[in-house]
Amino acid sequence: MGVFVLLPLLLPLTALPVARLAERHLHPRVATRLLSALAAVLALCSTVCLGLLVVVGTVQLPGHPLPDEWAERETRTTAPYEEAAGKAAVVALLAVAVSWSTAARRHRRVRRRAEHALAGVPDGELAVLTDEAAYAYALPGVRDRPPTARARARRVRWSSVLSRPGLRRRSRRTGIPGGRVVVSTAMLACLDDGERAALLAHERAHLAGHHHRYLLTVRFAARANPLLRPLRSAVAYTTERWADEEAARVTGERRVVARAIGKAALVSRGTPTPTLAGFAAPGPVPRRVAALLEPAPSPVSWPSVFTAVGLAAWAAAAGTLGSALSSANATVTLFLVLKAGPL
Repeated sequence: MGVFVLLPLLLPLTALPVARLAERHLHPRVATRLLSALAAVLALCSTVCLGLLVVVGTVQLPGHPLPDEWAERETRTTAPYEEAAGKAAVVALLAVAVSWSTAARRHRRVRRRAEHALAGVPDGELAVLTDEAAYAYALPGVRDRPPTARARARRVRWSSVLSRPGLRRRSRRTGIPGGRVVVSTAMLACLDDGERAALLAHERAHLAGHHHRYLLTVRFAARANPLLRPLRSAVAYTTERWADEEAARVTGERRVVARAIGKAALVSRGTPTPTLAGFAAPGPVPRRVAALLEPAPSPVSWPSVFTAVGLAAWAAAAGTLGSALSSANATVTLFLVLKAGPL
């Protein structure tokens, strides 16, 4: 196994340069998918590495994690033995498990609270909550029921939000999966009709793009390996930029979207949890506004290797491939050593 078992813990460093370059030079959709994929694979390899170190470090100790057929002392003594590394890996793996469990419980708790808050709200894609705090976010996974008379009356009240025919046609055409746009009356009060349309288009883009999945992926990846935290921050930004560009494309008003984001950022308190995408999520809002005041980014799927972002992307891809191969090599080697037994 040798050094191969340790490489996946350090190879996430190869993905750090592409985090900032991708969010600046790639289309937000491409950057989100690229960085999320890198984070997921590198985190998985890091976790496998910790698991292998646990086996290597405890293979000769009582209560070892090996199968019964490999329990003979002669078989266990053929495996490499690194007690110090094994003990450290046990602590690290337990920390990762606790961190993942805590994050999952918090996410479920916030989701339940949000759904409970919508219990008395009329059905429909748009859920308006009477609240003095300004916020707007996309809540995925909440399936709509057939609209009631009260729901239709509530929609008429907020008809200015859905006033643009283009937005109404798009909502029927795209068939957004289960989910609702949650917005407070305080947020709607600070926006005009055009800005409300931009808000709704932005949150619809979050739902249609399943942005919560990318946010969850990079958040769990960063908890598995702290070296991946820059990718978590980058994806939080690129998902918002992705929704910004979709809102600008649907409304046809880049400046209106930029103005809506700026106004919302001044009064918004953000989203209940970082894994729920919102309209004015904490972060570099001035950069988002500045990007909307420029022409739309190029939809190129992969950067040229002769650019800085292209070199960084290829280096990150090579590091990810190396991490996967190192994990596979160490896993297969340890399996064969233990399976073969003493020579």
